[in-house]
Amino acid sequence: MRIVFMGTPDFSVPVLDALVAAGHEIAAVYSQPPRPAGRGKKDRPSPVQARAEALGLPIRHPVSLKGAEAQAEFAALEADVAVVVAYGLILPQAVLDAPKRECLNIHASLLPRWRGAAPIHRAIMAGDAKTGVCIMQMEAGLDTGPVLLCRETAIGSEETTGALHDRLSAMGAAAIVEALAQLDSLTPEPQPEAGVTYAAKIDKAEARVDWSAPSPHINKQILGLSPFPGAWTMVAGKRLKLLQSREAEAQGAPGEVLEGLTVACGQGAVEITRVQPEGKGAMDVKDWLLGARIAPGTVLE
Repeated sequence: MRIVFMGTPDFSVPVLDALVAAGHEIAAVYSQPPRPAGRGKKDRPSPVQARAEALGLPIRHPVSLKGAEAQAEFAALEADVAVVVAYGLILPQAVLDAPKRECLNIHASLLPRWRGAAPIHRAIMAGDAKTGVCIMQMEAGLDTGPVLLCRETAIGSEETTGALHDRLSAMGAAAIVEALAQLDSLTPEPQPEAGVTYAAKIDKAEARVDWSAPSPHINKQILGLSPFPGAWTMVAGKRLKLLQSREAEAQGAPGEVLEGLTVACGQGAVEITRVQPEGKGAMDVKDWLLGARIAPGTVLE
């Protein structure tokens, strides 16, 4: 098929690669405009733009699709289908109506659960046992369109958002290729009204650990916010990101370091296994403890 691809972050790149590998014609790639990044704050292209350029594909990065000119340029591509995954711009009705067949979205949840911006983070933070990817027909509402195909997967007990992100990205890439191959035979299923939840964008205020909370909550907070933005606590006046953890059977005062970096919570405890000290890279806790020398009985702020 002749496809317009619309995506921006790393999550979208395997999908673009899969569409190219499947032999589809990519009429154009739409991505968010380059943004200032790094120490020099120079404009850096999105991961999708960088990959599209490496593949020799035409790239467009309009600031908005609301104007008549941008909509006319999109329609002139005469695409059969638009494939959208984590693009980051709202598509006006004129854009949704432009492809000959439809606009398809890859969403990283089992709809209607976790519509919205941060479905992977929210699934882990809520303690969900499973998640997946859905291929849906796009409409004006937020992730409300009929679902064509779903693929489900269990969430590992110690799986971080980063690890699940990569797995769901690969699943989404395979699912969209499958859906396009069967497009004429797939039946759109309207989303049920029951079970709708919204995955609000992660607020940085959610990242600080409150050690008075029970261990299941803190463990899921750490896993769900890893690697970004990273749950954190204060140790000796410096911020320490907590990137990997598991629940532990131990008791103590909330925030008390019991052994290694097993920390007591309001109920139970969590064993921290990977951290990122302020100004440094991620490392295993055993390596961090060699320099940090945190004594048992220390209370984390």
